[in-house]
Amino acid sequence: MRRRFVTRRVRSTRTVAAFALFVALVGWVPSAMAQSISDVEARNKAIVQDRFDAWKNGTGSPFELLAEDASWTIVGSSVVAKTYGDRDSFLSEVIRPFNARMREQLRPSTYEVLADGDRVVILFNAHAIARDGEPYTNTYTWFFRLRDGKVVDAIAFFDSIAFNDMWERVDPAL
Repeated sequence: MRRRFVTRRVRSTRTVAAFALFVALVGWVPSAMAQSISDVEARNKAIVQDRFDAWKNGTGSPFELLAEDASWTIVGSSVVAKTYGDRDSFLSEVIRPFNARMREQLRPSTYEVLADGDRVVILFNAHAIARDGEPYTNTYTWFFRLRDGKVVDAIAFFDSIAFNDMWERVDPAL
């Protein structure tokens, strides 16, 4: 019985010491962390906003931000909904076939770009003219996780009905 008490007391002493160290550091760690997080958020938001502006102007795209091993998940029931394990599979299975169906490049109109730590959320409308002359309009929300200025994880939400209609209606080889 005595041994059990000693073990508990040692654990208790370690816990108190760890807590005391934490309390001693609290005075400066949160403000330093807040500054660091704020810098990361501002940098990530600016990087993403820059690529969306370039996309809107026809001089670039947010896909330039994808890390080689970036995961891209399309949520919902669209014909392309799944998780793509790397940049090349996402571009070859979704973006290139999508662009091949367009007469005019898709242009975003951004509502909001929000940053929280290493995450950036982009809410935007996009408009294009498909190869059959019909307009394509959709609303998207993308969730990016960035590391060192590159998107390493993306999750996309959009209107599957509008997307599927265009995807099935327009032949990319026309």
